[in-house]
Amino acid sequence: MANQTAKFFLRYKRLYLIYGILVVTSGTLFAQRNDSLPTLAEASLQNCIQYAIQHNPDIQNAKIDQQITEAQIQNKLSDWYPRVNFTYNLQHNIQLPTFIFNGNVSHSGSYNTSGANFSLTQNIFNRDVLLATRTAKDVREAASENTQSEKIDLAVRVSKAFYDLILTQQQLKVTDEDIVRTNQSLKDAYYQYQAGLVDKTDYKRATIALNNAKAQKKSGEESLKAKQAYLKDLMGYPVMQPLNLNYDTSQMENEVLMDTLQTVDYNDRIEIQQLQTQKKLQEYNLQYYKWSFLPDVSAFGNYNLNFLNNQFSKLYSQSYPNSFIGLTLSLPIFQGGKRLQQIKQAQFQITQAGNDIRSYENQINSQYQNALATYKSNLYNFYSLKENLSLASEVYDVIQLQYRSGVKAYLDVITAESDLRTAQINYYNALYQVLASKIDVMQSLGNIKY
Repeated sequence: MANQTAKFFLRYKRLYLIYGILVVTSGTLFAQRNDSLPTLAEASLQNCIQYAIQHNPDIQNAKIDQQITEAQIQNKLSDWYPRVNFTYNLQHNIQLPTFIFNGNVSHSGSYNTSGANFSLTQNIFNRDVLLATRTAKDVREAASENTQSEKIDLAVRVSKAFYDLILTQQQLKVTDEDIVRTNQSLKDAYYQYQAGLVDKTDYKRATIALNNAKAQKKSGEESLKAKQAYLKDLMGYPVMQPLNLNYDTSQMENEVLMDTLQTVDYNDRIEIQQLQTQKKLQEYNLQYYKWSFLPDVSAFGNYNLNFLNNQFSKLYSQSYPNSFIGLTLSLPIFQGGKRLQQIKQAQFQITQAGNDIRSYENQINSQYQNALATYKSNLYNFYSLKENLSLASEVYDVIQLQYRSGVKAYLDVITAESDLRTAQINYYNALYQVLASKIDVMQSLGNIKY
C-alpha cells in the first residue's frame, strides 16, 4: 500500500514538473515574441506617440477595419460587372421516354445527350448597387475617421502617461535627495549626542525620518514600475526591453503655457466629423428607400450548345445551338405601405442625426469651458507651489545653518525638511496636473490631430 501511495505522488510530482516547464516555456516564448518588436533609442514624447500609433493593437485593429470596409465596398461595387456563368451536362438514357398517341406507344429522344450553356447577366439599374456607389466615399471616410479618433485618444493617454512617468521619476529623485539630507542630519545629531550637546531624542527623530524616507522611496519605485508598464502597454512596447524617456524638466515648465483666448471650431473635433458623416449616410439611406418605387432592370443573354446521338462515340459530331437575349424588369407594385414607412423612418433618423450634432456641439462647449477652468486653476496652483518650493528651500538652508550653530532645535530641522520635501513633491504634482489639463484643453479644441 505504501509503495502504491509513493508511486501515486511521484506520478503527480512529474505532472506538476511538466506543467511548470510548459508555463515557463510559454511565458518565455511570449516574451520573445514581444521583444522582437523594435525599441526606441530616444524616447521623447513625440517618438512615444508615433511608436504607439504604429504598434498599439487597437490602432492596428482600426486600420484592419479600414481594410475590411474597403473589401466590403469593392464587394458591393462588383455587382456592376457582368456575371458570366458556364454549365455543362452529359446524360445517358437507359430507357427512352415513352409516349402514347392515338393508342400507339412510341419512344422518342436519344440515348445520349449533352449540353453546354453560357449565360450572362448585367445590372442596368439596381438600388443596392447604386447605394454602394453613392456611399463608397463616405463609408471610407467613416472608417478613416474612426481610426483618427482612436489615434487621438491614444495620443492623449500616452502624453499623460509620459508626463506622469517623468514626474514620478523626479519625485523619486526628491526622495533620494531627502534621504541624503536626512542621513546627514542623522550624522549631525549623532555627533552632537556623542559630544553631549543634545540628548538622544534628536538622534532617534533623525532615524525615524530616515526610515520614513526610505519607505517612501520603496513605494515610489514600485509606483514607477507600474506606471512604466502602463506606458509600455499603451505603446505596444516590448515588455522586457528598457524604455528610457528623454526629457527636460525646464522644457516641460515652458510647455505649461497656452493661448486661452482660442475659440471652439466644432468642425475641428473628430467626433463632429464622424456625426456629420453618419448624417450623410442617413441621407443616402433615405434616397435608397425612395428608389424602391423604381424598377430593377437587368439584361441577360444565353448561348446553348446541345448534342444528341444514340451512339456515344458520335455524340459530339453534330451540335444544335440556340441563343437569346433579353431584359428583366422587376417592380413591386404593392407592399402594404412598407416603402412609405421606410421613408418616414429614414427621415426621422436624419432628424435624429442633426439633433445628435447639435447636442454634441453643446457638450463640446461644456468640455472646453470645464477643461479651460481646470487648466487656469492648475496653472495658478503651479506657480504658487513653485514659489513655495523656492521659499521652502531657502528656509531649510537657513534653519540647517542655525541648527548647526546651536540656535535652532532639531525639531525645527525636521519640520523644515518635511516642508521642503512636501513642496518639491507638490511642485511636480502641480506640473503634471497643469500639463494634463493643457492636453484636455487642446483635445476639447480639436487641436490634437494624427
